Amino acid sequence: MAGARCGAGAALKSPAAPLTGLFGGSFNPAHGGHRRVSLFALEALGLDEVWWLVSPGNVLKPAAGMAPLPVRLASARVQARNAPIRATAIERELGTRFTVDTLRAIARRYPKRRFVWIMGADNLAQFHRWKHWRMIAQEMPIAVIARPGYDAPALASPAMAWLRRWRQRPGQFVSGAMRSAPALTFLRFDPDPRSASAIRAADPEWAGRFGTASLRDAVTHRLLPPLVSGRKS
Repeated sequence: MAGARCGAGAALKSPAAPLTGLFGGSFNPAHGGHRRVSLFALEALGLDEVWWLVSPGNVLKPAAGMAPLPVRLASARVQARNAPIRATAIERELGTRFTVDTLRAIARRYPKRRFVWIMGADNLAQFHRWKHWRMIAQEMPIAVIARPGYDAPALASPAMAWLRRWRQRPGQFVSGAMRSAPALTFLRFDPDPRSASAIRAADPEWAGRFGTASLRDAVTHRLLPPLVSGRKS
């Protein structure tokens, strides 16, 4: 099993447990770049699948221009078709407001799974602004996807100054050289020019093309409930 090849992190409990990548974002909208980077991480880390955590809200991003959660989840489900990717609004169901609480709640809810947190270099550059970011690093291994223009700020960030001692080469990270979080690896990725902001600028009416009636969550399999207050990073 692919997941059996990676032993990193406190959340990696059993060699036979499925290995799941958690990739959070606004997905406003989801697009082919999200899919491509997820499939790359899945292959590079030997993941069994990737869960897209479609955020109800993020205080580090402006609310203006943010489509409703059901619309963003619907766009994510379209992009995830025919791939080992599951789009979920589980944060809304959990009622968590901060990433650290979300990851802990997911790990408790799915104790037979192993998890890796996936984020872009742009997020690592501001990771020190997230609530209890050190606890996030201690909760599960982190894989950082390189992004042009953000790699240098990420490597020079306050969070990286603390995380540097646990940095692993991708091969070490996957093979299980690190068996307890924190554990961090950088994945070099061929740049993808697509961006949600460019899509919104080119197609301001994009949100109206996605139906949300009877929309089910791909992880919990429940109908999406009404949107309330969102999570903060």
